[in-house]
Amino acid sequence: MSELSGVVVVNKPSGPTSFDVVRRVKSLFKTKRCGHTGTLDPTATGVLPICIGDATKVASYIADGEKEYQATIRFGEATDTQDAAGKVLETRPLGDFTQQRFEDELKGFVGLIEQTPPMYSARKVDGKRLYELARAGEVVEREARTINVDEARMTFFAPPDVGIFVRCSKGTYLRTIAHDLGTRLGPGAHLRELKRVRVASFTIDEAVGLDTLMAAAKAGDIVKYLLPLSRALDGLAELRLDPGLARRVAHGHAPGPSDLTRLRAPPYSRGRKVRLTDPSGGVLAIAESDGVGTLKLLRVLVAGSGDLPQGRPDDD
Repeated sequence: MSELSGVVVVNKPSGPTSFDVVRRVKSLFKTKRCGHTGTLDPTATGVLPICIGDATKVASYIADGEKEYQATIRFGEATDTQDAAGKVLETRPLGDFTQQRFEDELKGFVGLIEQTPPMYSARKVDGKRLYELARAGEVVEREARTINVDEARMTFFAPPDVGIFVRCSKGTYLRTIAHDLGTRLGPGAHLRELKRVRVASFTIDEAVGLDTLMAAAKAGDIVKYLLPLSRALDGLAELRLDPGLARRVAHGHAPGPSDLTRLRAPPYSRGRKVRLTDPSGGVLAIAESDGVGTLKLLRVLVAGSGDLPQGRPDDD
């Protein structure tokens, strides 16, 4: 029996770590290869795409995708972890805390911004995870990183709690946004609740709970929750190959300029990632354009060409 391959979109509950969820899914699907596509904090909930089998080869492309979050910020309390799981360091009165002030300040968090990772995070400094240093009582200098927040808007205003929706790039810490908002507005703040509602093309509407997966595994029909590998690459441009070229790509040969001309490929911009598919639409590889008419293979997703349709000699 061939190994299962695809993506299961888990609706992560509050409590377990992302790695705990991966271990559970790996056991339920009885697979050797399994990995998530971007850590959620233990207290956070929502979309956690998990790649199984060959889909683990494209996990990084999902992780690099845009994210959307719904969050609740509690003002007047600052914690050492910047979220509700931490120890309260300081409590302050809200003071002149108005909806207009909040919305005005939130606008400053849209666009390319510099963000310093929190001490309680998985980032490494001199080979050690920041959270390991934090648990040992150490505070070290962290290099600020540029992140992109495409959208940040208020969803409700009920002090001391305020809700926000954020659409952002990989590597954005919502609890740091909460903490920084609290600092700028005065009373301090921490992230009270966080729910991720989208990762790349995967949304909360198609996410499934662990209890549902466990019941499906017991009934023997858990495979119905496994989405095809191609779904992980929905955000990439597609170039469908003819049989001969598909066989060559399967053996690691990138399409040349004459191939792209023959296939009437569009003029891809420099750095544009493209999924190369066989005549039936199956994903063969991921390539990147150099902007001048050639493609570089980044990842071949098939082993050889044994399963590909055979073309006429002139297809090559």
